[in-house]
Amino acid sequence: MLIKMVLLIVFFAVMVAVGLYCRRQARDVNGFVLGGRTAGPWLTAFAYGTSYFSAVVFVGYAGQFGWKYGVAATWVGIGNALLGSLLAWAVLGRRTRIMSQHLDSATMPEFFGKRFGSKKLKLLASAITFVFLIPYTASLYNGLSRLFGMAFHIDYAVCVIVMAVLTGVYVIAGGYIATAINDFIQGIIMIFGICAVVLAVLQSQGGFSAALLSLANVSDSAASPAPGAFTSFFGPDPINLLGVVILTSLGTWGMPQMVQKFYAIKNEKAIDTGMVISTVFAAIVAGGCYFLGGFGRLFGDRVDVAAEGYDAIIPAMLSGLPDVIVAVVVILVLSASMSTLSSLVLASSSTLTLDFLKGSLVKTMSEKTQVFVMRCLIVVFIAISVVLALVQYHSSVTFIAQLMGVSWGVLAGAFLAPFLYGLYWKKATTAACLCAFAFSTVFMLANIFVGDHFPALLQSPINAGAFCMVAGLVIVPAVSLFTRKPDRVLVDEAFACYDKKVLVPQREALGDRT
Repeated sequence: MLIKMVLLIVFFAVMVAVGLYCRRQARDVNGFVLGGRTAGPWLTAFAYGTSYFSAVVFVGYAGQFGWKYGVAATWVGIGNALLGSLLAWAVLGRRTRIMSQHLDSATMPEFFGKRFGSKKLKLLASAITFVFLIPYTASLYNGLSRLFGMAFHIDYAVCVIVMAVLTGVYVIAGGYIATAINDFIQGIIMIFGICAVVLAVLQSQGGFSAALLSLANVSDSAASPAPGAFTSFFGPDPINLLGVVILTSLGTWGMPQMVQKFYAIKNEKAIDTGMVISTVFAAIVAGGCYFLGGFGRLFGDRVDVAAEGYDAIIPAMLSGLPDVIVAVVVILVLSASMSTLSSLVLASSSTLTLDFLKGSLVKTMSEKTQVFVMRCLIVVFIAISVVLALVQYHSSVTFIAQLMGVSWGVLAGAFLAPFLYGLYWKKATTAACLCAFAFSTVFMLANIFVGDHFPALLQSPINAGAFCMVAGLVIVPAVSLFTRKPDRVLVDEAFACYDKKVLVPQREALGDRT
C-alpha cells in the first residue's frame, strides 16, 4: 500500500506542477487551445496516442473483446496502429495542419463553418461534439474506478472526483501545452507499464507457450463449437471482430479531440516524425492491451462475467499480481484516462466557446474573455460527466465498450466523411455534410432506444458505429451530386493554401535541369 500511495502522490504532483509551469503560454486563445501551433513531433505523437487509448481500451475493450475473440483481439491493436495512427497521420496530418491555419480555425466545427461557409454547419457540429463527448468521458471513470477499487478499496465516487479535479487543475492552468507535456510523461508510463503487465500476467500462467496451450483447451459452445477457437488466427467471430477494428481504428479520423492534434503541430518535418512515433506507440500500447485481454478466459475462475460484466475481467486478471505490478497498472490506467480526459474537456470547452457562444449568443468576446469562458466550461463539462458517471455506475445502463461505441459512432460517423472530403474534394456540399451529421446521430440514437429492431449484425453499438462511418463516406459524395454546388470562390480560396509557392533550400528540392 505504501508503494502505491507514494507513486500516486508523485504522479499527481508532477501533473499539477506541469500545468502551473505552462500557465504563461495559455493566456490567449491560440496558446490555450493550440499551444501556439508550436508542438513538436514527440509531444504531438504522444498527445495523439494517449488521447487515443484510455481505461476504456485497457479495461473495457481489452476485457470484452479478449474474452469474445481470444488472442485474435490483437488484430484490433494492429488496426489501431496501421489504420488509426499511421494512415490517419499520412492522409490527414499535413492537409489538416495547412488548411486549418489557412482558414484560421482552432476546432473542427470552426473548420466546417469556414470551409463550407455555413454557420449552421458550425453550430450543429459544435452541439454534437459537446453532447456526445460526455458519455465517452463518463466511460473513462468507470474503467478507472474498478482498478482503484481492486488496489485501494476506495469508493467509486472518491475515485471519480479525485481524477476529475486533478485533471481539471492542470488543463485549466496550462491549456493545450500542459496537456501535451503531461501526455508525453503519461505515454512513457503507458509503454513501460503495458510491457510489464503483459509479461507478469503471462508469467503467472507459466509463460507464453503454456498460456497459449491452456487457452487452446478452453471451449465455449456459445462462442464457437470449434476447438481452439480462442487461439485461431481470426478468432471465433471474424465479422464482429472486423466491426471493432473499423470503429476503433477509422474512428480517430473523425474524432474532434484527435484531429485537433494536427492543428497544433509545428511543421511538416514534425508530421513525418510524429507519424512514425505515433504508430509505434499504438502498436505497443493497443497491441499489448488487446493481446493481454486475449488471455482473459484463463482467469474465468476469478470472475463471473454473467453477473459482473466484461469490465471485471482485466481487474480479475491483475488481482493476483505482486503489489509493485498492481501499482504500475494503477498508474498506467490513471495516465491513460487522465490524458484522454484532458483532451476531451479541452476539445469540448473550446468548441462550445469558439463555435457556439462567440459570434452567436455573444456577439463580441475579447481574447481574455474567451479563455476565461473556456476555463469555466471545463469545470462545467467535468461536473456533468462526473454526475453521468455516478448515475451510470448505480444503474445498469451499459458496459464501458457500449458507452464508448455510442459516442464514437455518432462523432466519427458524423464528422469523418465531411472532414475528409472537406480536405480533399472541392465538390463536397453543405447539404451533404448535414445529411452525414443527421444520419449518424439519428441512427445511433435509434440503436440505443430501438436497437432490438435492427438487423442482428447492427444491434451492437460497436457495429452500428462502424456502419455509420462507412455510410458517411458514401452519403457525402452521393448527396453532393444532387444538391446545390458550393460557392466556387469560397472553395478556391480554401484550397489555395495547397498551391501556395514557398522557397525552400536546394537540398530539399531538386531543380528541373539535368
